[in-house]
Amino acid sequence: MGDLLEVTDENFEEEILKSDIPALVDFWAEWCPPCKMVGPVVEELAKEYYGKIKIGKMNVDENRQTPAKYGIRAIPTLILFKDGNVAQTIVGALGKGAIEEELKKVL
Repeated sequence: MGDLLEVTDENFEEEILKSDIPALVDFWAEWCPPCKMVGPVVEELAKEYYGKIKIGKMNVDENRQTPAKYGIRAIPTLILFKDGNVAQTIVGALGKGAIEEELKKVL
């Protein structure tokens, strides 16, 4: 995955909530076609924003506690965290430009 973090229920608090930089989590599933459209965009952003924003993906089929805690009802859902709090929620397969606009708001 390279610059992209694999986020799990086990490492979510340490990697995302306690992160000293903003963090974006892509909640996705293998069977979800829109998730597969957003996946490459998220990977690209992870490379471009490395060191500025921590970016990771969480498989909702393998990790059920965190998506339930944040009320994930549709995927893909991207949640942007800053200082351990939800700064923005993006639902659906948005393009790179739209996602990038949200990232810039927390920098």
